[in-house]
Amino acid sequence: MSQSFSQVSRRKFLVTAGASAVGSVLLKGCLGNPPEPNAGAGGTSPAAQTSPVAAPAANINPADAPETTKIKLGYIPIVEAAPLIIAKEKGFFAKYGMTEVEVSKQANWGSARDNVEIGSAGGGVDGGQWQMPMPHLITEGLITKGNQKIPMYVLAQLNTQGNGIAIAGKHKGKIGLKLEGTKSLFDQLKSTNAQFTAAYTFPQVNQDFWIRYWLAAGGIDPDADVKLLTVPAAQTVANMKTGTMDAFSTGDPWPYRIVKDGIGYMAALTAEIWPNHPEEYLAIRADWVDKHPKATKALLKGIMEAQQWCDVLTNRQEMAQILSGRNYFNVPVEVLVNPFQGKYDMGDGRQINDPKMATYYWKDGAGSVSYPYKSHDLWFITESVRWGFLPGETLTNAKAIIDKVNRGDLWIEAAKEAGVAAADIPTSDSRGVEKFFDGISFDPADPTAYLKSLKIKKAKV
Repeated sequence: MSQSFSQVSRRKFLVTAGASAVGSVLLKGCLGNPPEPNAGAGGTSPAAQTSPVAAPAANINPADAPETTKIKLGYIPIVEAAPLIIAKEKGFFAKYGMTEVEVSKQANWGSARDNVEIGSAGGGVDGGQWQMPMPHLITEGLITKGNQKIPMYVLAQLNTQGNGIAIAGKHKGKIGLKLEGTKSLFDQLKSTNAQFTAAYTFPQVNQDFWIRYWLAAGGIDPDADVKLLTVPAAQTVANMKTGTMDAFSTGDPWPYRIVKDGIGYMAALTAEIWPNHPEEYLAIRADWVDKHPKATKALLKGIMEAQQWCDVLTNRQEMAQILSGRNYFNVPVEVLVNPFQGKYDMGDGRQINDPKMATYYWKDGAGSVSYPYKSHDLWFITESVRWGFLPGETLTNAKAIIDKVNRGDLWIEAAKEAGVAAADIPTSDSRGVEKFFDGISFDPADPTAYLKSLKIKKAKV
């Protein structure tokens, strides 16, 4: 659709990604306002804080019955995947008639992309968990084989927060949340051929953006002052043990794992960098959704109910036990339990014990988590322009690009059918002005002003 999207070199993108990879319920609950300070996670009322078992699908109105009971959804073993796994394990998908949902662990984000290209009919997946703006890039054929366009629909946001910047222990006391005054350290490392090396799990998406934002906010140019590379989430801890990496950016449980394993510490939580930030999303191939609109809404209802269940703090011990299992994350349960409560031993003497720092799935301090605000899509696209991943003129076409992929309308339809109160359904596709830890603001009404306010960038504005 957008000519500016198609101008990006997929060859350059894939060479970067490939080479670096080798180197390495309660649907009635209030949504409309931020949670009260004394409420449970996500603002759920005390009366709702139970561990429900989903009802069977026996009473589905035939008119609402899904066209198929099958779908295959991919996931990566990080906390963003919890709604998919919990909807499967607790029976929320089955409750709405989706009795044959398969959640399939993906080796890495490149594998997830490859598998959605071929679809479940070819042995791949129909959709699943995605970093942003991967659904947009896949839709436009920017990161697919032969630049094949595979239209995708973004259907829901899966979570907020739950990511961190992990640092090797040798830098303890030198590198922290705020990087002002550390430029000389990065310069010294570079001059001695020991350039600071940091990893993310896939280039030009969420976890790349988080570490870039953190570095640039402290005056460190991520393209000139450090070496960035791609490493699968589950491999980050092993790479840190070998001493080949100084830092990595990914989702829990991996940043916290390096503290537990005595390898390093956590310099920052993404909840500190951008409180209540958008994280990862549910996106499915458009051809599957167009063919199965009722099944799509059934999936959304199951995920919404799972997200509400996940946000009950008293459920999080059970959630950690489910996710930590060998068939899912295959990690010790203790590396999940405390972060799910907002409790982090950062490993450098700093202790965080604040529920607002935890991962949320249904509702956070800014309101709805699950609804896919188009203003957040715009931030991811604007940040892509900032770092030269997309040409500047992309912002001219941003609305059309986002409208093509973001199907918040289906989320709203599913929420209404599930009985969510009108007051609990966002009435705007913009969450408004977003604020970051360095004092910068992003106003979705003027993304160019945001770019102009940033000192370190590739974009010419």
